[in-house]
Amino acid sequence: MTGTDASPDQAPRRPLVALLTGAGISTDSGIPDYRGPNGLWRRDPEAEKLVTYDAYMGDPEIRRRSWRMRQESPAFRARPNAGHEAVARLERSGTPVRVITQNVDGLHQLAGVPARKVLELHGTVRAVVCTGCEARSSMAEALDRVAAGEPDPACLACGGILKSATVMFGQHLDPQVLGTALSVAKAAEVFLAVGSTLQVQPAASLAAVAADHGARLIIVNAEPTPYDDRADEVVREPIGTALPRLLEGLAAGR
Repeated sequence: MTGTDASPDQAPRRPLVALLTGAGISTDSGIPDYRGPNGLWRRDPEAEKLVTYDAYMGDPEIRRRSWRMRQESPAFRARPNAGHEAVARLERSGTPVRVITQNVDGLHQLAGVPARKVLELHGTVRAVVCTGCEARSSMAEALDRVAAGEPDPACLACGGILKSATVMFGQHLDPQVLGTALSVAKAAEVFLAVGSTLQVQPAASLAAVAADHGARLIIVNAEPTPYDDRADEVVREPIGTALPRLLEGLAAGR
C-alpha cells in the first residue's frame, strides 16, 4: 500500500460544499423575491427608500414607515421550507457545509444549520442595532415597543436611532463577514448558487471566485444569471424539488 492510500477503515474525505443562497430559496416560505421580475423593488420603487440608509437616517417619517413595514414582515411568520431543510440535512450528514446567504430572514438557522456555519452577508432582520453606540438587541423587543405606541423607538442605552441589523442600501458589507465568505468560496470543492440573480456585488462574484479556484459550480435559479456560462450545471427546476435531489446526491458522494 502506498503512502497515499487510505486504510480500509478510514472514511474518505468529504469535499467542502458551499452554498450562496438568495431570495429565491425563501419564496416557498412566503417571503417575496425583492429583485426578481415581479419583485417588490420593481413593483414599488418608493419602497426602496425604507431600506436606504441616508433616507432612513434623515427622515423620521421614513423611519416610522420602516417600523410599520417590519411589523408586517412575513419573515417573522415564515418557516423553513424544503430547500432550507435539505441544506440542514446535508450538514447533519457529516458533509462539510458552509452557507453564505444574501437573505436576512434567519431561516437556515431555524432549519437547523448551526449559526457558526451561516454567513449572513446582508445581516439579519431578527436583531436591531443602534446607529450611534452600536448596541444590539432583539427585533422582537423593538417591535413590542412599536406596538406599545413608540412609532420610532430610540436606543435605550444612548437615545440614538435604531435600525434593523441588516445592510441597507448605501451601507458597506461587514468586511470580516465578506472576507470569510471569500475564503469559503476559494476553498469549496462544490459551490451552489441557489435562488440568486447573481447581480448584486460583491456577493455575486463569489460564484466566479469559486469557479476560478476549481470548484464545481452549480447554479439553481429560475431565471438566467450572468454566471451561467461559468457553471458546470444550470438547473431551472423549482428549488424545493431540485435542491433536495442535488444535495442528496452530494451526501451520497455523487
